[in-house]
Amino acid sequence: MSNFLVAALYKFVQLPDFSERKDPLLAVCVQHGVKGTLLLAHEGLNGTIAGPADGVRAVLDYLRSDTAFETLVHKESWAEEMPFLRMKVRLKKEIVTMGVEDVDPNHIVGTYVQPDEWNALIGDPNVVVVDTRNDYEVEIGTFKNALNPATTTFREFPQWVADHKDELEGRKIAMFCTGGIRCEKSTNYMKQQGYSDVFHLEGGILKYLETVPEEKSLWEGECFVFDQRVSVKHGLEEGTYDQCYGCRYPITEDDKQSEHYMAGVCCPRCHDTLTTDQRKRFSDRHKQIGLAKKRGEVHLGDKPGEASDPQDEGATPISREG
Repeated sequence: MSNFLVAALYKFVQLPDFSERKDPLLAVCVQHGVKGTLLLAHEGLNGTIAGPADGVRAVLDYLRSDTAFETLVHKESWAEEMPFLRMKVRLKKEIVTMGVEDVDPNHIVGTYVQPDEWNALIGDPNVVVVDTRNDYEVEIGTFKNALNPATTTFREFPQWVADHKDELEGRKIAMFCTGGIRCEKSTNYMKQQGYSDVFHLEGGILKYLETVPEEKSLWEGECFVFDQRVSVKHGLEEGTYDQCYGCRYPITEDDKQSEHYMAGVCCPRCHDTLTTDQRKRFSDRHKQIGLAKKRGEVHLGDKPGEASDPQDEGATPISREG
């Protein structure tokens, strides 16, 4: 039985008073037993929250009662355990960090493509399919034949576009990301660069996995999510990946069998990058987590899923950039 409703949401809208919205929004979330992270900036709102269904819906109703968010769209999934440890409302320069000053999804974006029309689009031989997420996300799942820009942060995407101009010019460009927010910015940027036939998957991978039957799906693997579930599969069922405490990357059961894996400390990817001090701190934390569990308590370092801001798709686990 999945007891916790998870809502991923974002809205690009001008919020000149965004800093004044922080405390009231946090208070409503806490009042209704909701946890997660919400980001506020001049350009809008972004985040993922979870909690009892009535609590999450109360927060969504509160947001939509504000004219700035009355058309807010969210995506729902369920979790057996609470996927967040605390509730945070953060003030940011951008709600998803691209680092290009004049990008404005309120002005123009690519053509939205519904999930049930996505397969036909990316099956067109004249279409270049671009995964706009970071390399650690692409590593565990992506669409068939999609290009991987191999970025470690979203800030690197504009340079990738510049470096692959010959590959992109004259083609239809179909872009996708986890929940849709990164594509709002990336398609706006592509339009600014003069690309006319730019499309993006409305609702992102999450909506596709929710609505497209697995037998008709062109998705391969699982989808990384920015909470303690780590990944989801078709039907938005919780995935099979865990997460390394040392580097925050997704890891498999095979990774855990490696001689370089230490529970709560490191994995094969990061075992030779940690300092002696880091190893000791991570090991001590892991011991404290174990002791807390024996006492039936929740340790705030219990799981690593909140290293990056949920839905802040410009983040990277190792750098913990939010």
